[in-house]
Amino acid sequence: MNDPLLAVDDLRVLFHTPLGDVHALRGVSFALARGRVLGLVGESGCGKTVTGRAIVGLVPAPGEIVGGRILFEGNDLLKLSERELRQIRGRRISMIFQDPSAALNPVFPIGQQIAEIMRQHKVATSKGDLREKALALLSDVGLPSPDEILDSYPHQLSGGMQQRAMIAMALSSRPDLLIADEPTTSLDVTIQAQILDLLIELQLQTAISVILVTHNMGIVAEACHEVAVLYAGCIVEFGSTRELFRHPSHPYTQGLLKAMPLPGNRRHSLKVIPGSVPSGLRPSPGCAFASRCDSVMEVCRQFPPPMVAVADGHRVACYLWATSSNGRENA
Repeated sequence: MNDPLLAVDDLRVLFHTPLGDVHALRGVSFALARGRVLGLVGESGCGKTVTGRAIVGLVPAPGEIVGGRILFEGNDLLKLSERELRQIRGRRISMIFQDPSAALNPVFPIGQQIAEIMRQHKVATSKGDLREKALALLSDVGLPSPDEILDSYPHQLSGGMQQRAMIAMALSSRPDLLIADEPTTSLDVTIQAQILDLLIELQLQTAISVILVTHNMGIVAEACHEVAVLYAGCIVEFGSTRELFRHPSHPYTQGLLKAMPLPGNRRHSLKVIPGSVPSGLRPSPGCAFASRCDSVMEVCRQFPPPMVAVADGHRVACYLWATSSNGRENA
């Protein structure tokens, strides 16, 4: 990918616990071009949220980034001081967190919280300009009666309204990159669809780059240009959305897609992936998915599989492909 906006290279994160170090990320690498949407998918505990938080320097204690690079426009964010990082976090890179009710400050009105972000990043300075821009943002995200919302406290809003307010706050600094961490998880199905449509529309209007963290493959199919499938802190498959859905190559990706309910196919049994994601406390020397894989081989348990290309821009970490000649036609 030529001149990516963001390039994550061999990112490693540990969480230090009394039982030992938990390997949350084990060499995650990917790139994101300007104006593109990348989906990070996988079950809970695979490292999706940790990846997003690592990019903005918000890995919670007792977590620690122990290796790798995070290049934003060629500059390594991990080498910046906290003061330098603050000039990028919130201004150039924004994040929508999973639970808006926890992320919003309960003691300040929505308008004041939006205005503070714009003031900090010098998007607007005068009181009148701040209010005008905040009203425009609330209107852009589809909130009714922006004047009332501006003076409302978070607890006075519904879950869907809180999430829209969070999106408005994230966009208030006009960022180049938006990280959306499960932005529809706590909402009902109807509101989920509305929020997803809103994010897609805003991305098209602003040409902002987006990392969409989700476990919902249906959302990925609708909103993303590329997909990175994470499992146990590793990317096991990466490719364009169309290519990955047409030719899923890793057994884990295949399992995720077979677990999706299909409209009008009620008699079809959904596939269940046996077992659960390993804790990361004692990582396997081989493929982390080996204990749950129907196609496991002895080599899978002993050595980590290399990431190999199966098509143009489509890569997979699996010995089913690594032991073949190369390319889908030879697998």
